Amino acid sequence: MELSNTSVTPGSYECTMTVDCAIFGFQSNKLKLLLVRRSTDPFKNEWLLPGGIMNDGQTLEESVNKVLFNLTGIDNTHQEQVKCYSALERHPVKRVVTVCFYALIKPENHPVIAKNYVSEVKWFSLDGLPKMAIDHNQLASDALLKLRDNLKQKLIFGELLAKKFTLKELQDLYESILNEKLDRRNFRKKIKQMDLLLETKEKKAGVKGGPNLYMIKE
Repeated sequence: MELSNTSVTPGSYECTMTVDCAIFGFQSNKLKLLLVRRSTDPFKNEWLLPGGIMNDGQTLEESVNKVLFNLTGIDNTHQEQVKCYSALERHPVKRVVTVCFYALIKPENHPVIAKNYVSEVKWFSLDGLPKMAIDHNQLASDALLKLRDNLKQKLIFGELLAKKFTLKELQDLYESILNEKLDRRNFRKKIKQMDLLLETKEKKAGVKGGPNLYMIKE
């Protein structure tokens, strides 16, 4: 895989199965993406989505959880599968087929640390992403499109918001993910029609007027 430390002679017919994960976080009303910088060849000093090899005896889901922890220290996240990438020459060293996932986390709940073949772990705003190695810009773009599509079909935002949130905070999140301005009245009407939120009868502390707090129904 992209972050493996194994080299294979070009032209080898060996095929490796890997997993990559686009980790999205919400900070200062901005959706951000977590990237890792490779510390050894191949791709030394280049940015990538965190990823690694799927080992024997592992499922894809087990692999992505282990890879995230081994490279960044992130643990206990839920991932959604995006797509499989199998272009014959997507990797310059050997044949690599990868399955991409995305995860939604609250950055303050998951302190990150560069581990193993990673020299740096950093959050990037989506409008300031660097050029990534291999096809990882495409993987990140596809992951965002998948997230947007899922968001339009169901109320899903992982850890991006606190357990209890205001409707304004929810709309701010939607606007950041969809990259568009939403009409306040229509948004609230649509969200309430989905009947997935529970009004807690609590007020947002420290905010004038004390807007109501909501949470997802269990």
